[in-house]
Amino acid sequence: MSTTNTPTCNATWPSWPQHDAAEEAALLNVLKSGKWWFGEQVERFEQQYAAFQGAQYAVSCTNGTSAIEMALRALGVVEGDEVIVPCYSFIATASAVVTVGAIPVFADILPDTLCIDPADVESKVTDRTKAIVPVHVAGLFANMQRINDVAEQHDLVVMEDAAHAWGSQLEGRGAGTLGRAGTFSFQETKNITAGEGGIMVTNDSEIADLCRSFTHCGRGPDSAWYDHAFLGSNLRITEFQAAILIVQLQRLEQQIATREANAKIISDVLSDVPGLTLPAAAPQMTRRSYHMYILRLPEQLVSVRERIIEASNQAGVPVSAGWYRPLFRNEVFQNAHIGPAHGIRSPLADKGVDYTTTDCPVCEQVCQDAIWIPQNVLLGDSGDVEAAAGVLKHLIEQEQNRL
Repeated sequence: MSTTNTPTCNATWPSWPQHDAAEEAALLNVLKSGKWWFGEQVERFEQQYAAFQGAQYAVSCTNGTSAIEMALRALGVVEGDEVIVPCYSFIATASAVVTVGAIPVFADILPDTLCIDPADVESKVTDRTKAIVPVHVAGLFANMQRINDVAEQHDLVVMEDAAHAWGSQLEGRGAGTLGRAGTFSFQETKNITAGEGGIMVTNDSEIADLCRSFTHCGRGPDSAWYDHAFLGSNLRITEFQAAILIVQLQRLEQQIATREANAKIISDVLSDVPGLTLPAAAPQMTRRSYHMYILRLPEQLVSVRERIIEASNQAGVPVSAGWYRPLFRNEVFQNAHIGPAHGIRSPLADKGVDYTTTDCPVCEQVCQDAIWIPQNVLLGDSGDVEAAAGVLKHLIEQEQNRL
């Protein structure tokens, strides 16, 4: 597609991750202290993050994947249980279920929020179902009221995968506090990061204690150092990571406000483009973190999505098709029914599952028509963001005019 008449955006977008002298000072203080391991900084960050999300407890760990795994274990998910997960998410949402010996069951998503469809969740409940794991995609809440209603009706537990929802709030309540527990990621691309890291929040002291034990080699709250009361692993973050996260957390509220304001600019510019589906937050949502801004092209433009993306990037607006595809399309699930069983190559081969017939049509369509705007763009100057939205609008309308 010729971009001769396409407006350009000459912005220098904010780099990511962001850091300044505050992180340098925090790291140097830990270095000089000689206390690098699982101490005062970790405790301080956990307390601050729990307060930020409005939870009573927070337990940090090595990454978001481990956070999901430890939360599922603490909630009582065991081998042979079924756990309903959305098909539009990062692999960890499902792979952590497999790691604890349980079986992921994939539910479709809603076309406007891209979060798990509660009606499809209910249709997938069996007598083996133990838990539901909604994912708050791009910081947008899943329909937690309906999900919790389904869980209550069938005596299930709900664990929120909130890896995109640091600071998102529903009627003032933070992500991760609307189910029994919620997990977050601090991997390098995330809106708050120490390169890697994860955390679980909960209002249940027993869940918090069990997660702490699991990250801490199975030690109980009152255990002697070499007394291991429970099954555990070593999933502790370091004082260096915690020190960085404390500083990152201090910036997060202002960054959320900037992302929200810039997302509104994009929505305002694109709102009159026929056929576009823009992010739809529930009116009860009082704050949204915007890990990215996801828009959906009308069906007639699916075939030219890559052309729009290429032209947008050439014009200075970094967008992509995103990195999600239906989770059940990954080889580990498509070949799940093929043995012999193996702990890495084929961990589900003896579980009696076959994902080749899984049908999630909304997710399949979204993976063909979505365009992602990354979160660092949403930290840009408002004028640059408006110009970027104008570029996208022009490119989409240009393609529509070709029809």
